[in-house]
Amino acid sequence: MFGRGGPFGGGSREFQPVPKERRGRTVRRIVAFFRPYRAQVTVVLVAILATSFIGLINPILLKLLIDDAIPNLDFGLLNLYVGLMIVLPIISGLIGVGQAYLNNVIGQNVMQDLRGALYGHLQRMPLRFFTETRTGEIQSRLANDVGGVQSVVTDTASSVTSNLATAISTIIAMFIIDWRLSVLSLGLTPFFLYLTYRVGKVRREVSTETQKSLAEMSALTEETLSVSGILLSKTFGQQDNAVRRFRSINQVLAGLQIRQAMVGRWFFMIIGTIFSITPAFVYWLAGYLAINGDPTAPTIGDIVAFTTLQSRLYFPLGQLLSVQVEIQGALALFDRIFEYLEMDPEIVDSPDARAMDPAAMRGKVAFRHVSFHYPTAAVPSSRAHDALAAAGRAADEPDDSKEIPSLELLPAFGLEDISFEAEPGELVALVGPSGSGKTTTTYLIPRLYDVDSGAVEIDDVDVRRIKLTSLGEIVGVVTQETYLFHASVRTNLLYARPEATDEELEAATRAAAIWDRIGELPLGMDTIVGERGYKLSGGEKQRIAIARVLLKDPRILILDEATSALDTVSERLIQAAFERLMEGRTTIAIAHRLSTILRADRIMVYDRGRIVERGTHSELIAHRGLYARLYREQFLGEHPAEPVAADSR
Repeated sequence: MFGRGGPFGGGSREFQPVPKERRGRTVRRIVAFFRPYRAQVTVVLVAILATSFIGLINPILLKLLIDDAIPNLDFGLLNLYVGLMIVLPIISGLIGVGQAYLNNVIGQNVMQDLRGALYGHLQRMPLRFFTETRTGEIQSRLANDVGGVQSVVTDTASSVTSNLATAISTIIAMFIIDWRLSVLSLGLTPFFLYLTYRVGKVRREVSTETQKSLAEMSALTEETLSVSGILLSKTFGQQDNAVRRFRSINQVLAGLQIRQAMVGRWFFMIIGTIFSITPAFVYWLAGYLAINGDPTAPTIGDIVAFTTLQSRLYFPLGQLLSVQVEIQGALALFDRIFEYLEMDPEIVDSPDARAMDPAAMRGKVAFRHVSFHYPTAAVPSSRAHDALAAAGRAADEPDDSKEIPSLELLPAFGLEDISFEAEPGELVALVGPSGSGKTTTTYLIPRLYDVDSGAVEIDDVDVRRIKLTSLGEIVGVVTQETYLFHASVRTNLLYARPEATDEELEAATRAAAIWDRIGELPLGMDTIVGERGYKLSGGEKQRIAIARVLLKDPRILILDEATSALDTVSERLIQAAFERLMEGRTTIAIAHRLSTILRADRIMVYDRGRIVERGTHSELIAHRGLYARLYREQFLGEHPAEPVAADSR
């Protein structure tokens, strides 16, 4: 079911035939989206049956006109039949307009519900899903796949019903007129139905491959045309390589779309040709019966009415055959959409979860013998990561002396038996080598992941028994990578608390030491910050992020300081903002700066997913263990034999 990118991965897959039970489940789920609109659907069905019945009357009137009114020179009947032949199509057309309106109302509402269900489900998916799935793949499911089924949902359901009702009623009328002509006209239909099934199966396969290629293109454009992506390609001189990759995918996509457009074209050409020449055989058989003096030979009126019905039949029959092929292609898209909808959100509110009032919370955090492991996955080892990074600096200059290692299958990693407490108002610093589990620890507090064993508690309540919405209000996070929306400064700040007043915005930005800088922007608070905030400096983005958290006013603050790459002035301003941010809150900080460590009430030293030392700065220095070594290497500038990175998971 899943691609090479793990259970949530967006990797490409070879097409696998969809089992019958899966097809049945897909159809049932599609029908479920129509259930809220049962009343409108019923009205549409009645309208379809009415127009189908009205459509049968005109050929009958034509037969009566030829066989009854004209031979009997009955002017009254002539006026009646002709009058009905004029009025009935007008009534049918008016009903058709109303039916088309309801079709679109139902279809667009179903599309709205489908998009909403998919987006809402994605919002509930765990962090792991987004770390293992390309953003472009997710966007493709929302845009390309949902957009691809829109015409089917809006038009095809009613079209199938309408054409089916027309075809059945017309066939019945044809048999009433003459069963021999009907058998001749419909003799090849079962063969056509079989061919349609075969063509539809191929169309479904091609549609699946086309949508995967579209998803690949969406992922590539999202990655390479974002601000970060274009900056990377320009600084590494990889524009030509990006263009080549895009052209390669584009070529594959074009080939698939041509194939998709041409699937069944020969088949439908043959059907159309046979439908066009079949009336000639009907005329021949009717003439043969009449010439041989068969008393049951059809009359002229019968022949005219029959051929009229025959022409009325071939359009809906052809539509049903072709739409079956379209439906097969659409079902492939529905399969992709429901594949996401069927994924387990994993982290959800437990039945006994309760809402908590942030104002009433003290903010005590406790880890009770917590263990957690990421799923086994293909991740680069540190040596592979370093070699790949080095290779990226000279991608167009291969060095035969250096072999770029492939991804290695590493065992699951995470945390083992983590226990500590952070009292209200305290600052607890997490220190340790790269990959030792510091960031993973902070992820467990707001339930970005759930523990495998043990418990994480807030005010002595297991976080799994607190509603996720409450956790979002209680816990505030300032991450290493500051994310700002492509919107105004005001909009980015109000994301924390939409109802905040201008006075509260000013207080938060002053506390974050960014108020004066906002005043210097062209439109002040209404200045657009650009994609991911690229119009601002790193320090300015960080201070806006701090102001956003201040506006939220959480009881627990998770702080992943990212000031090492900033200039001295920005670093000093952010440090002052951090101090205001931590006042009166329980703060757990992944320590990057010496000042944070020295100010910490307690320091937890991590190594390989365990806490190996704990205490104050002076106690740990006196202990002369791992912390003392990290302190010398990271914070005093000594150069170890093996560099220690600032942070990782």
